[in-house]
Amino acid sequence: MPTDALGRFLAALDPHHREAVADRPAEEQERLAAAWERELESDDELDTLDELSPRAAEAEAARRVMARDV
Repeated sequence: MPTDALGRFLAALDPHHREAVADRPAEEQERLAAAWERELESDDELDTLDELSPRAAEAEAARRVMARDV
């Protein structure tokens, strides 16, 4: 399991988005990973979900970041 933010973000994405992000420049990937970390840290709803299922919380945060990016 990846331990860096970008690796964790890519792991949280669905396969379609993972491929799309992997095709982007490195700085864009890092920007998205940073946005994903901010989403995880700032949303109280995700805190509750994280207690029940950390992977589900990470996937939801990734979905939200990608929805805003499109």
